[in-house]
Amino acid sequence: MRIALLDFNNGYPNQGMANIHAIVQRYAMEKGLRLDVDVFDVRQRHEVPDLSYDAYISSGGPGSPLDDTAGEARYFKLIGDLMAHNSNVISTAERKFAFFICHAFQLACKHFGVGTLCRRKSTAFGVFPVHKTLIGKSEDIFTGLPDPFYAIDSREWQVVMADTGRLHRDGMAVLAIEKERPHVPLERAVMAVRFSPEMIGTQFHPEADAERMCAHLLEARQRRAVMEQHGEAKYNDMLQCLADPKKIALTQRAVLPAFLDAALHARIELRDAVV
Repeated sequence: MRIALLDFNNGYPNQGMANIHAIVQRYAMEKGLRLDVDVFDVRQRHEVPDLSYDAYISSGGPGSPLDDTAGEARYFKLIGDLMAHNSNVISTAERKFAFFICHAFQLACKHFGVGTLCRRKSTAFGVFPVHKTLIGKSEDIFTGLPDPFYAIDSREWQVVMADTGRLHRDGMAVLAIEKERPHVPLERAVMAVRFSPEMIGTQFHPEADAERMCAHLLEARQRRAVMEQHGEAKYNDMLQCLADPKKIALTQRAVLPAFLDAALHARIELRDAVV
């Protein structure tokens, strides 16, 4: 399999890309696969891959998803080309698969017109429960996850007020939403969407590594920063959640590997057809 990793971090230090690499490599070892992985810097160098890859994983990153950039225009063209390719192939084994994370998810929602993209009143940061929708309860990438399941959420922007009529008409579906807060009169954010049988995305970070993030939070400078911005209670709650093997560690082992499974199964079909 050939996998394209699209970096949206705009040069900022992050754990996301390293975590995605680790998941992909672990998956290859567990499945006995040889994976060819290439990285594309979408925001700084305006790099986008061609259509020769089997799977495309786009990362999160800082900044506003509402800003129009040259890199964004090329990225939207790639999404359109992938959709067109999947619509035109005769065999399902030739399909191209795409996964969108956080910032890239917001861009995909913008591209497909999923709902309203807006800035949050305050930054979401921490470990939060994610609730499956009725359709999400039968979604393959959530197999093995409870309802709700837990995920790392770190964002200043969000997608709300999903256009359900348009989603249904275009074959898309909201798979998960954020926790209900009866005391807060605000729309619940969309947390996962299936854009097509081959394309899916999450507002949360399925690549987050509990051990690595815990070590990061225990650094003195990071500890001070989190406590100053979010308070001691939030800091301690994050550490407790990260130590729970049924929360972030479970989500990391489930979501992206299930996405890779779908792409792998298509490749197996193609190999069998060729043989």
